[in-house]
Amino acid sequence: MTGQTTDRDSGSLLAARKNADDMILSMTGYGESQCHDDGVHYALELRSVNNRYFKASIKLPETLAVLEAEVEKLLRARLIRGSVNCTLRLRNTSAEAAQDVNVAALQRYVEQLGRITTNGPVQIDLAAVLALPGVCQPPEIGESERERQFSVLSKLVNQALDRLVEMRRTEGQALREDLLLHCERIRENLAAVADQAPQVMKDYHQRLLQRANELLAGSSLQLQLDDVRREVAVYAERCDVHEEISRLRSHLDQFERLCDKGEHAGRKLDFLAQEMLREANTIGSKANDALIAHHVVEIKSAIDRLKEQVQNVE
Repeated sequence: MTGQTTDRDSGSLLAARKNADDMILSMTGYGESQCHDDGVHYALELRSVNNRYFKASIKLPETLAVLEAEVEKLLRARLIRGSVNCTLRLRNTSAEAAQDVNVAALQRYVEQLGRITTNGPVQIDLAAVLALPGVCQPPEIGESERERQFSVLSKLVNQALDRLVEMRRTEGQALREDLLLHCERIRENLAAVADQAPQVMKDYHQRLLQRANELLAGSSLQLQLDDVRREVAVYAERCDVHEEISRLRSHLDQFERLCDKGEHAGRKLDFLAQEMLREANTIGSKANDALIAHHVVEIKSAIDRLKEQVQNVE
């Protein structure tokens, strides 16, 4: 029936929402919100970029500066990492917008100007004097008015956060696709390394036999196959990369799972990328083979790309 939601539809919506919430988030985002309340126009803007930790820079009008700590709490409740800039601009069009003149401060400025003038009376620019520090001040705000303004401000912050987080999620989806693309590149080259590793032993065995036969040619000495096998075994133990391949695959599996299920996985992804690079370096140093060396270069290039990209994952 039109307008009704079935249990199956509700389950699908919940699953879709859960999948969206589980995705990794970028630390790059933007959100804004505006409203008009009691003759005052509020315009709030949030910008975030990557940072290893959470860092907030909050700029509020002087009359609301005491609320900066409360605004930071709202930001921390929704954001785990990143540098966040929060700016609020007010435009007051009501009669209460007029600022109070500090008459005592104004008189002191005028007296000082009179004392430093030696050539008779001086013409004072009133606009310039009013712009001097401490002459014009915003009217005092009562506790009830401040609470009302914070109620408006908190709604604006949460609305802007909704938009910022949505942009972070969209950016995170693009990051996820790029990360998984490089993971696939690593996996393909790692499979090629695993395929080539046994051939390295065979090639070494053949080279050793050939070299030994060349050295013993024309002599009465005979080649003992046991000696060759022993030498190949020592070489194999020194150059075996199966454990490194296994660990790198395990790290790769964990990395891909976090890309799909780790909303705040940036630090874990960074750690896994470092571990993958360590295993790749070990493979490159142990496997004395040009083809494996080529694939290791490709693997390390992809891992470097992962390390670069995960710096922007929350």
